[in-house]
Amino acid sequence: MAGRLKGKIAVVTAAGQGIGRAIAEAFVAEGATVYASDLTRDKLDDLRRVKRAKLDVRSTRAVEKYAEKIGDIDILVNVAGFVHHGTVLDCSEKDWDFSFDLNVKSMHRTIAAFLPGMLRRAGNSGTSASIINLSSGASSLKGAPNRYTYGATKAAVIGLTKSVAVDFIRQGVRCNAICPGTVRSPSWEARVEELGQSVGGTDKAMEMFVSRQPMGRVGEASEIAALALYLASDESAFTTGTAIPIDGGWTL
Repeated sequence: MAGRLKGKIAVVTAAGQGIGRAIAEAFVAEGATVYASDLTRDKLDDLRRVKRAKLDVRSTRAVEKYAEKIGDIDILVNVAGFVHHGTVLDCSEKDWDFSFDLNVKSMHRTIAAFLPGMLRRAGNSGTSASIINLSSGASSLKGAPNRYTYGATKAAVIGLTKSVAVDFIRQGVRCNAICPGTVRSPSWEARVEELGQSVGGTDKAMEMFVSRQPMGRVGEASEIAALALYLASDESAFTTGTAIPIDGGWTL
């Protein structure tokens, strides 16, 4: 199929690499006008056919100004996040606050800023608008070792998603969460390198990551983007308030 998002306007945060970039590229390929942002503007330089911007999603004013500049949209994809490593004993209050600010409150900021325009677009077009939040299999779906703060934030994302979905279900705005397992990305590769320093090398660390995957491999960012594309399109018009695992069976 082609043109699945033709005529739609989409905002994608953390689009400089990994899942965010794959989603932005998939949306462009299907005809959307894509506003791609990242905290590091340089990461967006080779992302083609998008409208690029530096954006700190931890700044309420920056998010509000960004939304004012763009105007009404159809699709909002919240990707920005951080993976804290450790148990409760490794988590300071500063770690906790940073993780919740970036992983959860940033979504509150973007949704609050863009939702009024999404309601207008949905009302004027007669089609549904779509908010897509990146959660994780490590959340309320499954506990993961050394992901104390991260799992707590991603569980909160699922709760946030369901709350938005139920509040606006009759006003043309859908809200869903994607819950990936381990996905190949620059941030994951950095975690592999870090683990490799303590377990005897990158190959050993990679083997450890892959061994816990029921399918025997990690996911690809393009696979997550394919699900995001479905949730952004009118094909999923009857889908809202869901937390969809895409994890190769990890949460089974």
